[in-house]
Amino acid sequence: MKRVLSGIQPSGQLTIGNYIGAMQNFVKLQHEHQCFFMVVDLHAITVPQDPAALREQSESVAALYIAAGIDPSKAAIFLQSHVPQHAELGWLLTTLTYMGELERMTQFKDKSEGKESVGAGLFVYPSLMAADILLYNADLVPVGDDQKQHLELTRDIAGRFNSRYGDYFTVPQPFIPEVGARIMSLDDASKKMSKSNANAGSNIFLLDDPAVIRKKISRAKTDSEAIVKYDPVNKPEISNLMSIYSHTANVSIADIEAKYEGQMYGPFKKDLAEQVAAFIEPLQTRYHEVRRSGEVYDVLQKGAQQAQEVAEHTLNEVKNRMGFVLPRR
Repeated sequence: MKRVLSGIQPSGQLTIGNYIGAMQNFVKLQHEHQCFFMVVDLHAITVPQDPAALREQSESVAALYIAAGIDPSKAAIFLQSHVPQHAELGWLLTTLTYMGELERMTQFKDKSEGKESVGAGLFVYPSLMAADILLYNADLVPVGDDQKQHLELTRDIAGRFNSRYGDYFTVPQPFIPEVGARIMSLDDASKKMSKSNANAGSNIFLLDDPAVIRKKISRAKTDSEAIVKYDPVNKPEISNLMSIYSHTANVSIADIEAKYEGQMYGPFKKDLAEQVAAFIEPLQTRYHEVRRSGEVYDVLQKGAQQAQEVAEHTLNEVKNRMGFVLPRR
């Protein structure tokens, strides 16, 4: 079975974009691949985090993985910080990463823009991301468009290591689903829906109450034409809402256009809000069951043990090839 590695940062509440664009695909992948799904808490601290919030969000993301349908008997679910080999290999690969490569990372430019000082971790974290992937010799990495650049760097680092120390790392391939990969912000359809957006109204969070969902969608930006028509270039906002409707109701864009032909945005938005609330209700129910039962802790412990078995073997092989003296057992 091919290996799949992916992770989500616990740096904020997960959105419906995370669910449609990533987690639903994780669920599909687990049936035909050996999967490792992380909560990447080490990445989260590249920008300041409140300790209590980081702890709560880390547990919340893990519970949402389970609630979304990731089966701990088929896939390893774990916290990145529970597998110390991530940090160690991250340092080793940092020594193989060039300054120019890191300076070209658009995410670093975006997150550091306008700040007087920026932590070094934000600059070098693409090397840690490469370590995350290569630690498991992953064949496939589910990525959105905004992560393609980081995966390309990972591929370059893997090739550089293989050239210098002999073929060992699998050069990973991106897994980009044809649909559902990019849900946009409710207030600006030119930007991806992001849990880190300071404007809560731009997102639909997976744990939002139905009343909150209704309010957010009713206030979602549209255009003055008031025609429910899919046209991402000229009508990006309503097209984004139609895409959300299509994924949550499992109906085609053409069917949505036909259903709301001749109607204003009001009836469409009202129906969309109810559809979204119904779509995430089962996930919310399961999530609260997981949190109440405490099963998330057993799942994380088991997942970390599974991950560490693979990670320790990889790290020892890397260190041996690089010339380190390994401890005797």
